Amino acid sequence: MVKITDELHEELRKSSGVMCRSINAQAEFWIKVGMLAEANPGLCFTEIMARQLKEADVQLPGTNAA
Repeated sequence: MVKITDELHEELRKSSGVMCRSINAQAEFWIKVGMLAEANPGLCFTEIMARQLKEADVQLPGTNAA
């Protein structure tokens, strides 16, 4: 079990609604992104997400397939 502050839980609840994720899925997303950011300090959020999408072989509309 992970203990977090009531304030952080409230922010998770609000963002999970906006992002159409469960509260747990939102927390997992934030944890994963934080871990990737620490491992790749020279990359911005957009670059981290682009790499993750490429690794998952996700083709986004308007992008060229490699």
